[in-house]
Amino acid sequence: MPATVIRDGDALVFTGTLDRAAVPGLWKAALPLLAGIARLELGKVEAVDSAGVALLAELADRAEGAVLNGNPTGLAELRSAYRLGSALDFAS
Repeated sequence: MPATVIRDGDALVFTGTLDRAAVPGLWKAALPLLAGIARLELGKVEAVDSAGVALLAELADRAEGAVLNGNPTGLAELRSAYRLGSALDFAS
């Protein structure tokens, strides 16, 4: 399934695999949808790699505290490896 992002109310809803190949297209699609976002929905995301985590972290930061919902394959491991908090900010 190709990765996609759409806006649904106050959420950006992602689907597919968020990997290095998908990130450039997702970035272009997500930026114009970002104003007023409170949530990043990952429930339909199959897996993420480090590029996908970087994308989500930057979008969460630009959305000023958007909450991440969902835990796709790879997210917990990468959050731990990069010492990221639940909002993908740097944990102390």
